[in-house]
Formats: sequence, structure tokens, C-alpha cells
Amino acid sequence: MDRPAPADGAALWRIARDSKTLDLNSSYSYLLWCRDFAATSAVARDADGEPIGFVTGYVRPDSLHTLLVWQVAVDEAHRGRGLAAALLDGLVARTAAEHGVNTVETTITPGNTASERLFTAFAERHGARLEREVLFEADQFPDGPHDPEVLYRIGPLAP
Repeated sequence: MDRPAPADGAALWRIARDSKTLDLNSSYSYLLWCRDFAATSAVARDADGEPIGFVTGYVRPDSLHTLLVWQVAVDEAHRGRGLAAALLDGLVARTAAEHGVNTVETTITPGNTASERLFTAFAERHGARLEREVLFEADQFPDGPHDPEVLYRIGPLAP
């Protein structure tokens, strides 16, 4: 696992597209993400160095000890091995050491049980409190039907 580079952007876009659960952003956004937010993102690679999973995130500008996890995805052929949890744990450990992160936030749409389990288990592993509240209601999305986005706030994390 390491930091993504712009050359990884296309693969991250394909993994997100093929997940069939994530909101797919433009391919351009994945290229930019791999350039501008590499320090707060992580990519897992196969033996040939090709991306097989990723976590994208950023430190919130108005809450400098909070890592907002934007997306987590693992290529279908590599699921069920704990890779998403390892990526999340590794990224949080890195951002805690480099940026002083002690809280993790993410949003999850109701019914995304894989993400619900991933972040609930993360909170349990780290002995951290987990709070949930609706961040964005369904009617706030201008581009058609969209489920609400529930904010998961996990922290404080142990140093």
C-alpha cells in the first residue's frame, strides 16, 4: 500500500465504476485526486504494481484533525480478504502521524451494508465512539433521485 500517483487515476476510476455502489465521479476528478490529495489517500497494488483498491480522503479545512474519507473501493477479484480495512487502518495511521488526525468522518447511504460494516468495525477496532446523523437529505441533491448521505463520525482515536 502506498500513496496514489496521477498515473493511477484511470485505474481508480475503473475500480469505482465497477463497484456499482459508489457515486462515480468524472475520470478527471480521479486524476486530480491522485495528484492533489495523495497524502491523504492510499492505494493497494497487486504483484505487478497495478491498483486493486483505494481509499481517498482529505483533511477537512475547518477541522484540521479530521480525515474525511471520500471513497473506499476494492476490485471485485480482491474482495473478501480484509483489504478495505487494511487500507483504511493504514491511511488513518499515516494521517494521524503526519497531520495529527484523531477523527474520521465518512458518509454512507442507507443500505450500503459493506460500508456500514467497514466503518463500524473500524470504530470497534480503535475503541472509538461512532456517531451517525444525516448530513445531506435526499432532496438536497439536484441531479435526481439520491438516497440521503449519513455522516459517520468516529473519534477520538487513541494516539
